[in-house]
Formats: sequence, structure tokens, C-alpha cells
Amino acid sequence: MDHLTEYARLLGENAREASRQLRTLPRAKRDSALKTLAASLIASQAEILAENSKDLEAGKARGLSSAMLDRLLLTPARIKGIVDSVKSIAAFPDPLGKVLGKHKRKDGLKISRVSVPIGTILFIFESRPNVTIDGGALCLKSGNAVILRGGKEAAHTNTVFARLFRAALKAKGIDERAVQLVEKPDHALVDLLLTDVKHVDLVIPRGGERLIQSVVEKARIPVIKHYKGVCHIYVDKTADMQAAERIVVNAKAQRPGVCNAVETLLIDKRVKAPAVKRILDALAEHNVELRGDEAMRALHPAVMPASESDWDEEYLDLILAVKQVDGVEGAIAHIDKHGTGHTDAVLAQSAKVQRAFLAGVDSASLMVNASTRFADGSEYGLGAEVGISTDKLHARGPMGLESLTTYRWLVEGKGHVRK
Repeated sequence: MDHLTEYARLLGENAREASRQLRTLPRAKRDSALKTLAASLIASQAEILAENSKDLEAGKARGLSSAMLDRLLLTPARIKGIVDSVKSIAAFPDPLGKVLGKHKRKDGLKISRVSVPIGTILFIFESRPNVTIDGGALCLKSGNAVILRGGKEAAHTNTVFARLFRAALKAKGIDERAVQLVEKPDHALVDLLLTDVKHVDLVIPRGGERLIQSVVEKARIPVIKHYKGVCHIYVDKTADMQAAERIVVNAKAQRPGVCNAVETLLIDKRVKAPAVKRILDALAEHNVELRGDEAMRALHPAVMPASESDWDEEYLDLILAVKQVDGVEGAIAHIDKHGTGHTDAVLAQSAKVQRAFLAGVDSASLMVNASTRFADGSEYGLGAEVGISTDKLHARGPMGLESLTTYRWLVEGKGHVRK
């Protein structure tokens, strides 16, 4: 245990020292490092894919699900997406030094709020190796040092990504310790980092429900949770049914292993049976397993009985819970009971129904006549994200650059003293 304690202390001290340089580093230098990283990722594509294939083979041997393997998989197209994210982050305005508010008192004292980095961020994540680059890039741009702790299933890919990132930092004269990858898999090490109040300012866990709960229970530093995404779509009687079919299929089947995929479909009991059947037919054609209540089972033979636990399940797979509800109020009541505050959608042409849904559902992202799959940092124009916060304080929804900053007060006087 002593060697883990020493390693944890070293990670924290390294990050704290690097953060001191980062908070004064000019934007041009941060952006230059990101551009160097993007070029390096392109040049190293073959090596990245080779390392990723090792993780995939190990994952298959461990029996990972097809959805988990898809989260792990990198392709030339996905690497290009990572590169594009890095470039877009570099192109964003500087999130630091922004005057968020100011006023001048009658006595001439000037008071303002100015954006600054948070400091050192511990980022714990599973499966998706692109998060190593996205998280590191967003933290660098926002002036934060980051300690990255990825899952063992992506160990080879995360290692090569971290090495390329550190090389880009070194090439631009930036402290390499600004981006550190935890190289020891011990869970006890994570517990030590979660209690390092001296060096770590914030932890962002991104992964399964068990991971999130464990972090919340053990952390002595602030936590922003990327909790599970039990996302809902409500189809109202006024919906454009052709569009509804397309949206529901996209939200479930395009990429089922991600947190913004729909997990529960709620259908107004006033929607005519043929329209419901067409939606369920389209889902079945995309190999989606349907689990529903008695009303849905009566409408389609492919619908299997749903248990009470199905309404709270984040499947991350080609499985969908389907239920009939009594209008928009019935949908709101179901989401209020079973939702996780991630992303929920209403499909309706009625402005009254849309307003009721938007007023009644309390989630980080609400969609009107659009797929839940748009709940994503890059789709929102943030360049990338470190996660989708289901908390309500400090950050909510996809977390980009601004979510990784805080502020301080600046008070400017001319010999002022308080009376």
C-alpha cells in the first residue's frame, strides 16, 4: 500500500505544479499544443489502430457485449472525429479571463467576476478511449491539469493516446504533467486520489452506475456526476408519425451503447394502432428487443412482458422498454418517477403539448421533434465533452470548456477603505 500512497501523492503534486503554469499560459501556446496533437494523431493512426485492436481482442476474450465493444472500437473515421474535435477546441475563444459581470459603486470601487480554471481535475472513465483525448484537450484549453483514469478494457489505446498528448505538450514547452494517465489499475489508488483534498479540486466520473455510486460514496472532493442515461421519447397523438418512426429508430438503433440512446418509448394511448404498429415494426426490423406493458403487447406480437425494473434500466443495447401513457401528463409522471435527468424528448405538433412537456420534465436536455442522440458536446457546438452532467449545480448537460472553469472576484480601488 505504501507504493500506491506514494504514487497517488506524486500524481497529485505533479498536477498541482503543472496547473500553476497552465493558469498563466497564453491562449496561443495552449492552442498550438492542441494543433500539434491533432497532427500527431493523424500521423500515428496506424499505431493507434494497432493498439486498439489489442484492447478489442482482450475485450472479446473477456466476453464484453457488442455494445461495449462498439464503445471501445476505433476506426479511421472515428479517429478523424477525434482529430476534428481537437481542432475545434483549439479554434474556440479563450474561456479564461472573461468578464462575467461587473459594476462600479458610487465611491468608484470596481467589482467584477472573471473566469479562471478550476485547477486539477480527476477524470475517471470507462470503455471509450476517445475520452482520453477529449478530456485532456478540454482541460488544457481551459487551463486545468488533468489526471486521467481510464478503464482496463482500453488500456493499450489510452496509453498511446496519453503518450502522444504528452509529446505534444513537451514540443511546445508545456509541462507534460498537465496530462497524466494513471498507469496502475489498483482500485485502492483511485480511493487515495478521491480523498486528496490538497491537490485535486474536482472529480468527474463517467461510466456505469456502480462506478458513479462508488465515487460519490468515497470522494472527499467535489463530484460532478455523469449518471446513467435512462432517456425517454414521448410520442403524442399530434406527432408527425412518419417523423416519429424515423426519430425513434435513430435514437435507439443508430448507436445503442451510448448514454444518449433512448431506453424507454412512451406512446399516447390516443395514437391510432396502425401508427403504433409501424413504429414497433421498424424497431423490430432493426433487431431491437421490445419489452412492454399489456397495452403494447396487445398491439404487437414482438413485444415481450416488461418487469417493473425495465422502466429504470439503462440497457446500452438493442433493447427498448415501451409503454402506453395517458397523454403528455402521463408521460411527465412516468419520466418524473423513472428518469435520470439526462435527456428526454417529445414528438408532437401541438405547441400546447410541447410547452407542457418542457415545463413538466426536469432534465438536462429536452428535445422537441428530434432524436435524443443530439445530446452531445460536439452536436451542441462545444467541440467535445468531458461528460454529460446529470447534476444541477455548477454544470448541467454536456460539459465543454465553460463547464471546466469557475470564477473569482476582482475588486479594483484607488486607496479605498471600508467605513
